[in-house]
Amino acid sequence: MVNILTLIQIKHLSFQYDDGYEYIFKNVSFSFDTQYKTALIGRNDRGKTTFLKLLMNQYKYQGTIIKSEKCEYFPYEVNDPSHWTIDVCFEIEPTLQQWQLEKEFNILKVNLDVLYRPFKTLSKGEQTKILLAVLFLKKHTYLLIDEPTNHLDQNSRTLVAQYLNKQDGFLLVSHDRFFIDQCCDHIIAINPTTIDVVSGNFSSWYENKRNNDRNEKLKNQKLKKEITRLDVAKKNTNQWAQRIEKQKKAIKFLD
Repeated sequence: MVNILTLIQIKHLSFQYDDGYEYIFKNVSFSFDTQYKTALIGRNDRGKTTFLKLLMNQYKYQGTIIKSEKCEYFPYEVNDPSHWTIDVCFEIEPTLQQWQLEKEFNILKVNLDVLYRPFKTLSKGEQTKILLAVLFLKKHTYLLIDEPTNHLDQNSRTLVAQYLNKQDGFLLVSHDRFFIDQCCDHIIAINPTTIDVVSGNFSSWYENKRNNDRNEKLKNQKLKKEITRLDVAKKNTNQWAQRIEKQKKAIKFLD
């Protein structure tokens, strides 16, 4: 899918919904390699799916998004699910060869007979696997994957994670931390005021975040103690100053 080194660059991005009072993103800048197997993480309503839609040019925004590859979005909306599955696949990517589909289906443990069944009759898990396979076979595209595990059992989740891990690159949104660990090598973390791009999976990112939070907490505790010490010192200094001033006045009175 992505055969050359390419970057997606985000420069001074700001976005808020028309009926929103707060910015989802405000003047954020970062970049990431499309060959990374990247997970996009953040708290709920922090803007993960919104960012995917921005990459798809579905919303107007301020700033600049530079990308050399066309983005495709999963879950893909099939125009007519009553069509045979093989026809749906070729509608998505007309240049496909059937042997390519069969190869991907074998990896994903999808029976080949589904090709000759109406797409709507397939299970949600089968549909997920088939659409992922076809979208990854599309030429000159970068895949944005939004919650692919919603309709997968545990075995299928492991199978899809292994499949994703063999791809050249993608951007994934998932609430399944174990799934992310199995298939991702970079993390884009949406923080309250910043966006960080770091190497590693979810577990390594989370452990590093815990260490940073712990160090920051210790630093704040130390600063609070120092502030308290300075306040006490200032209070003592003021008390000494007041005593000295009283003594000066007493000396003048005696004189």
